[in-house]
Amino acid sequence: MTNPHSFIFIGRAGAGKGTQAKLLEIKLKSFHDRPVLHVETGAEFRKFIGSDNYTAKLSKTIIEQGGLMPEFMPVYMWGRLLTEKYTGQEHLIFDGTPRKLLEAELLGSIFPFYNLTNPAVVYLDIEHEESSKRLTIRAKEGRRDDNAEAIERRRLAFEQDVFPVVEWYRTNPNVQFLDIDGHGTMEEVHARIVKSLGLS
Repeated sequence: MTNPHSFIFIGRAGAGKGTQAKLLEIKLKSFHDRPVLHVETGAEFRKFIGSDNYTAKLSKTIIEQGGLMPEFMPVYMWGRLLTEKYTGQEHLIFDGTPRKLLEAELLGSIFPFYNLTNPAVVYLDIEHEESSKRLTIRAKEGRRDDNAEAIERRRLAFEQDVFPVVEWYRTNPNVQFLDIDGHGTMEEVHARIVKSLGLS
């Protein structure tokens, strides 16, 4: 990859977006041609809700209940990271965004602005039952926002908000849409992604 490329990971909660994004980051760095800017929206939110301000407190309540943030918040998160850290040299990986259609449309505006080629949208496809199982395990490992009530809210949020984004990307001529089976070990899923991207 001689030019900067961009990647968007999308899927249900627990699909492995963060894990697979990190594995792709390592794979891209192994080419030694460009650095990678990994935009982890969820991680940014978790840092932000530790702040002592009104917006952070409201955001913390939404996140702990398994809800989706209003569009302006994730746009603020990744917009701030890009303006502060992106130099035009890095590959871009977006993990945990977009989750609503308006956000997806706004995210789409950055690629022509930065003269980037069409992003690869990596949809990690798993069923709700698998998502619930993984989130339950994650809750036992200490994630407070993965309780039973929050898991159900996340299911509803995926079906009502995130899946329409997936379908919008699926037919969008401005992206490379990759429908990846998210079941199996993280190594198996990573191998599917690498093969689909032509990086193997």
